[in-house]
Amino acid sequence: MSAAHRIVFLERDSIRGEFRRPNFPHDYDEYALTRAEELAQRVKDASIVITNKVQLRGELLAALPKLKMIACAATGTDNVDLAWCKDHGIAVSNIRGYAVNTVPEHAIALAMALRRNLLAYRRDVHAGKWQQAPMFCFFDHPIGDLNGATLGIFGRGSLGEGVARLGEAFGMRVLWGEHKGVAAAKVRPGRTAFDVVLHEADVISLHCPLNEQTRGMIGAAELRLMKPDAVLINTARGGLVDEAALAQALKEGWIGGAGFDVLTQEPPREGNPLLEIDQLNFILTPHIAWASAQAMQALLDQLTGNLEAFARGEQKNRVA
Repeated sequence: MSAAHRIVFLERDSIRGEFRRPNFPHDYDEYALTRAEELAQRVKDASIVITNKVQLRGELLAALPKLKMIACAATGTDNVDLAWCKDHGIAVSNIRGYAVNTVPEHAIALAMALRRNLLAYRRDVHAGKWQQAPMFCFFDHPIGDLNGATLGIFGRGSLGEGVARLGEAFGMRVLWGEHKGVAAAKVRPGRTAFDVVLHEADVISLHCPLNEQTRGMIGAAELRLMKPDAVLINTARGGLVDEAALAQALKEGWIGGAGFDVLTQEPPREGNPLLEIDQLNFILTPHIAWASAQAMQALLDQLTGNLEAFARGEQKNRVA
């Protein structure tokens, strides 16, 4: 290990909180945000690059002979060319377990708001309908409890487990979904076949990584398998769902509703079919399920720990 490192943090403003500089000799540069055209110049002398969502592909990495480590300031690593890094001995680390409370709470909040039609009732009160009602309340929209409902979860990592704990606390029946395409005879113990979960769940929550096996795992065919009053929650990655198919499903009433915190392209500068959905059974939040103050500080603390472990030669939170 060299005596000193040059660390470049590409998107400091993407995470709020105190970043404790690592306890080893280093030079440090940070940028609020980094655009694609600024990237090569900023990282050309770096031995450690910290990225959240900036794309680091092989053609760029090949031009960085001093690079030793990429520290992802997130759990997802799909913005990094992991195959290239493995082939060329570049260490890659990620952040784990920091969002075990914030993401599950957001997912359940979306599910509750949709099951209880909170947006529709808020609109009606604002429009004066309660004020004009003939009795103390009105029932213009169906209200469903989480208690007694079936919760289908795809992805059994710490976030899926967190959603399951909250769901069970509400009295929900939890089904853990098997991978798509697995034959019934090969479904793992404790899992339920993919199509069965779609057919039986009142709430489906996605917590899968985005890869070639999961990309587009929920499309038109899968949406049509869901109950007509079921809600789909996605706080994982936008690419897990065919967004055009979901837009059609919402417009035509195939499902009861959807709550999304992620889109395929973020920010959606070139538009997205889900941005056009102006319905009270659809909630879209701007990728903030992970972003409680407590979770962001835990992320930054773990990031420092990953850097210090690498400098000591330890394999902490390594994905490459």
